[in-house]
Amino acid sequence: MKTNPKMILLLLALSQFLVVLDSAIVNVALPAIKEALHFDTASLQWVITAYILTFGGFLMLGGRMADLFGRRKMLISGIMGFTTLSLLIGLAPNSTVLIVLRALQGLAAAFMSPAALSILLTTFKEGPERNKALSVWSVVASGGAAAGVFLGGLITQTLGWQWNFFVNVPIGIIAALGVIKYVPEHIKEAADKHLDLPGAALVTTGLMALVYGLTQAPEAGWGSWHTMLPLAASIALLAAFIWNESRATHPLVPLSIFKNRNVVGGNLVMLPIVAGGLGSFFFCSLYVQNVLGYSPITSGLAFLPIPIVIGLVSTRAPRLLGRFGFKKMLLAGTTFVGLGMLSMALMNEHASYLANILPGFLLLGVGMGLSFVAVTVAATSGVPANQSGLASGLVNTSNQIGAALGIAVLAVIAAATTTSALANGTAETAANLLGYQHAFFTAAGLLVVALLVTIFVIREPNNSAKTNADAPIAAH
Repeated sequence: MKTNPKMILLLLALSQFLVVLDSAIVNVALPAIKEALHFDTASLQWVITAYILTFGGFLMLGGRMADLFGRRKMLISGIMGFTTLSLLIGLAPNSTVLIVLRALQGLAAAFMSPAALSILLTTFKEGPERNKALSVWSVVASGGAAAGVFLGGLITQTLGWQWNFFVNVPIGIIAALGVIKYVPEHIKEAADKHLDLPGAALVTTGLMALVYGLTQAPEAGWGSWHTMLPLAASIALLAAFIWNESRATHPLVPLSIFKNRNVVGGNLVMLPIVAGGLGSFFFCSLYVQNVLGYSPITSGLAFLPIPIVIGLVSTRAPRLLGRFGFKKMLLAGTTFVGLGMLSMALMNEHASYLANILPGFLLLGVGMGLSFVAVTVAATSGVPANQSGLASGLVNTSNQIGAALGIAVLAVIAAATTTSALANGTAETAANLLGYQHAFFTAAGLLVVALLVTIFVIREPNNSAKTNADAPIAAH
């Protein structure tokens, strides 16, 4: 079978779009799900939390299993599981069944997402070819969340909440059939099939405890045992995991990968970018609906410029990478995202969309379009083929932990600010606005952290820049 790199890239992007879209599209549908399945307020958050827990917790295992047992096999299994579970979630008769199915859907996504990125890394050789492929991947990874806000509002209001899940079924079937037909089985997998089961158990439970603790923080507070106990357990489990990996004959995560400076730096930068960026999306959505009174569909339309700009910028990213290198792009990208957040922080109760909101959205779109391509290139540069699944799992884990961390930190800050303002006699709308503003300022602070890590940790290889960025995409 002749390899078709462009078709492979299209299918990988489609697979990732399923995962990213599902993470964002459900948020808008939560009120409708609550009413239809009679969720109480406390349990409703588990529609999101159950998915995040298993997705974030199993990513490292999913990435390593792709290296050991076959990336194509893991991707097809993940897509088929994700698609089947999407259908079942739309048919769920009650809240308990839906939450269980959402947890299983997150598990399928944890095997699907790193396998897809790993296939990309082994199909396109490092340099201009991979940069072009990763620019497409980054459009999906960063723009899909913003697109999901729009689609979630549109689908929920016109077709019903179930179709937020049913829509995955035809996409998943097309993606699975396409992968079976076009992705070759001979894409390398490791000869050594030993799986580090103690390491897998430690890192999975450690990451799940971390994500759970972060998701509890907005509701329970950072000082609550609901938050502190799982976070303390996470620290202990992850420390035991590192100890295990240093002694294991066949480690799940060979610690040698962290000798690659850019792998470390790229993942450290990914955390605050995603935390600040996705946290800002969350509070922007609350701001335009709760302060400015936008409907769900109008709110979704307001966000459309972000994925459009991300797409336009990301298509130019390979040329920019060839000219400037990923470090300079990352510096520019984090600066633009930070400025966009500062712009959001200055909005008031009577903000005009064109004059006050759109400029900030454009800054966010440009910044995220530059940043996501550059940080993914940085975090996967110099990684050998037999560790591509591992590197993909690391990047995806940083993304998920960053998302959970961003919502947790910003939500606690916003809630504390709003509560204090209400206690001092501030009107409810003004108090909410003040909370959102403090969240945006904090998000901008997270981007300062990303900027500092980029300056002092990320290192541009001598031969990565100044290459021919217009070379055609090809497989090797």
